[in-house]
Amino acid sequence: MNLPNKLTILRVILIPFFVFFLISPFFDGYGNYIALAIFIIASLTDMADGKIARKYNLVTNFGKFMDPLADKLLVCSAMICLVDLKLIPVWVVLIIIAREFIISGFRLVASDNGIVIAASYWGKFKTTFQMLMVIVIIFNINLQLGWLNILGTILIYVALVLTVVSLIDYIAKNKDVLKDQK
Repeated sequence: MNLPNKLTILRVILIPFFVFFLISPFFDGYGNYIALAIFIIASLTDMADGKIARKYNLVTNFGKFMDPLADKLLVCSAMICLVDLKLIPVWVVLIIIAREFIISGFRLVASDNGIVIAASYWGKFKTTFQMLMVIVIIFNINLQLGWLNILGTILIYVALVLTVVSLIDYIAKNKDVLKDQK
């Protein structure tokens, strides 16, 4: 297993620790910061694995499949926790998660037909904004700064719009996957 794939697996392994520290009542306000550090590290592995894979020609089908899945698990876990903490509207998270299920379904159909679909530019852009949104919201949990609340809200809606745009782009580019079934 190459380094980019190990970084992807590390991202998945970090998720339960992130969730534990974010929603655990045992750390008297500091758990948020530990969770934030874990989330940032996990997010940076996303950037690093892709750069390393492309630079050293280590792109694999496993990476093309697992990298976006690891991102979805990380970001969706974070957003579900933020819903539980009443920091993000549930309807926003439902739309974002629905998009992820639709894309995963497309990938499964493509995979059954021997096609591996890598993440698109819009999908990467969407993930970046979702990660930024989570970082800003978690960072502001204890601070409660007005301008960070506004920035967090703006990032929620930018991430939502990018989620819908990336879904439309993905379906438009890959609609033939549904037509060309075995």
